Amino acid sequence: MRREKEKYMPYRFNFDLTKISRSFFADIAKIASDMKVHKRIGEAARNLLERFKIHEITGLNVSDALTLLEDFIDIQIRNLTEKERFLKTGRRVLLLPHCSRKYMDSRCKARFDPDIPSYICAHCSPDCLINMATQLAESRGYHVYILPGGSCIPKILKEGRYEAVVGVACGEEIKLAYSFLDRMKIPVMAVPLIKNGCAYTKFNIQALENLL
Repeated sequence: MRREKEKYMPYRFNFDLTKISRSFFADIAKIASDMKVHKRIGEAARNLLERFKIHEITGLNVSDALTLLEDFIDIQIRNLTEKERFLKTGRRVLLLPHCSRKYMDSRCKARFDPDIPSYICAHCSPDCLINMATQLAESRGYHVYILPGGSCIPKILKEGRYEAVVGVACGEEIKLAYSFLDRMKIPVMAVPLIKNGCAYTKFNIQALENLL
């Protein structure tokens, strides 16, 4: 059973960074702003690991914690390098993971459209991350899709004729999406999950707002 779960999980470990100090994310942004650090991401990640005691707070072993931090830094650097090209685009889309909904049962009133496939947010819970992200993005002219998986992304991008993507996903999924979107020559900005898993995942809504 464990082996089957690992096969489908983007990371082979679960993590929760929701209790980490806010200065942790500020430090990641600061590191990424110095593009020279890209050549020594491992060193920067280890410094963050030791300063914020990530492995102790999360229960991850050092190797997994370093992998996670390296991905966070890499994604932030990628956002910085894509920003100029991204800002020149017009038609944009926000892709959200359905697992970040507040409720994963009938209490969530989102309607599922199998033709896309995507959930359509019903705005039933004011404190739901997906609700907040959807309203924020739509107020800025984005189309929003709440996805059960990544296989439908090519169809969405092709049919919607989108010029740019903002995506929320775990770091491993984001890295996989880069190569596909690079082939399509579509700029992408990404927000990594700060709590992963199959349900009740979390992302930083302020980080998303800053990208939109």
